[in-house]
Amino acid sequence: MTNSRIEFLIRRLRERLWVKPLGYCVLAVAGALLAHAADFTQLSSFVPEIATETLETLLSIISNTMLAVATFAVASMISAYASASGSATPRAFALVVADDMSQTALSSFIGAFIFSIVATIALTTGYYGKAGHFVLFLLVLLTFAVVILTFVRWVDSIARLGRLGTTIKTVEVAATEALERRRLWPTLGGRSASEAVDGGVPVLTDKIGYIQHIEMEALQSIAENKGLKITVASLPGSFVSPGKPIAFVNGDQDAVDADLKAELVEAFLIKDERSYDEDPRFGLIVLSEIAARALSPGVNDPGTAIAIVGTLVRLFAGWARPLSDDETKSIQFDKVYVPELSPDEMFGDAFTAISRDGAQTVEVGVRLQKAFLALTQLGDATLAKVAKDHSETALLRAETALTLNADIEKVKDLAAKVKNA
Repeated sequence: MTNSRIEFLIRRLRERLWVKPLGYCVLAVAGALLAHAADFTQLSSFVPEIATETLETLLSIISNTMLAVATFAVASMISAYASASGSATPRAFALVVADDMSQTALSSFIGAFIFSIVATIALTTGYYGKAGHFVLFLLVLLTFAVVILTFVRWVDSIARLGRLGTTIKTVEVAATEALERRRLWPTLGGRSASEAVDGGVPVLTDKIGYIQHIEMEALQSIAENKGLKITVASLPGSFVSPGKPIAFVNGDQDAVDADLKAELVEAFLIKDERSYDEDPRFGLIVLSEIAARALSPGVNDPGTAIAIVGTLVRLFAGWARPLSDDETKSIQFDKVYVPELSPDEMFGDAFTAISRDGAQTVEVGVRLQKAFLALTQLGDATLAKVAKDHSETALLRAETALTLNADIEKVKDLAAKVKNA
């Protein structure tokens, strides 16, 4: 397993609610037990005597309250998760779960509870001496301070967690980070697939799912050892199944045996769901889904769709920024060829659903045309052409769905500006 896969899997741990609480529990147990280390120092000569009854009372307060607070925190988080899935889209759930403040709060409450239990057991068995009692007293006061400050901060966070605006912003941040990584590494550190020789031996997989990560280091190592060139056929986010090539191999055909193909397949991490980290298109799709839900007859919230169109313009504006000299990256994997993201497909992910479901709403049609006009003025010729194509499609949908000529003319006038931009 290469370093890139390990880093990817570590990032995925953020989406597991048990990881941070487990770490806090280990820290709590260690703190409660290591307080005894003070008994082996000269600290007992300088610190006051702390009565066992005082410590037991304080620890009892923590143990009696923290379990209830932790239960309340879990209930609040589950409610926020349900709200995020219901008001936005289930695909945003992973990002909401990864909310750092909520995980920290839950971890603090559980960690404080575990600390109180372990410390109480150690205290009643006479584990601590005079210095240990004093250090434990300080740890108890520290625990109270941490819990109170965490709770105050968490109340502000939980009030927003799961709200539609917060969820949209969270998805935007994830999409921005993924797009920025791909902007800096458009071919994942390899050569452009446009330089590759067509054809080659196809590499197939018997797995069904989405590619989440490609171990470029592993592909480069295989290519160097075997004297081959590898062309990636399926990028992260692609749905793969038996019969669909995930890569092609050029070079010594005799070297491409079943074992080599199996080794190549292992470089592709395939799971049941898509991931935001290395799949910029997924963030665009999720934003589009949120807008489509807002435009549904049951919700009828064109304002949210209009806000998301603005978010998409920001994302594409960041994507279109040319690389500076400091940002330009050298090719790290010269034996691996990777296709770049298609702007047309990215626009389809972002705007097609909004254009379709908002066709009968003139406000959405106008906002879309203004967005396409802004995208044609970014100085990127490819992006401008794609924006004009989608502007024409959006106009056709609006002309079909709108019933008032004045509304159609508004959209048509803006579409003409996009066309002539």
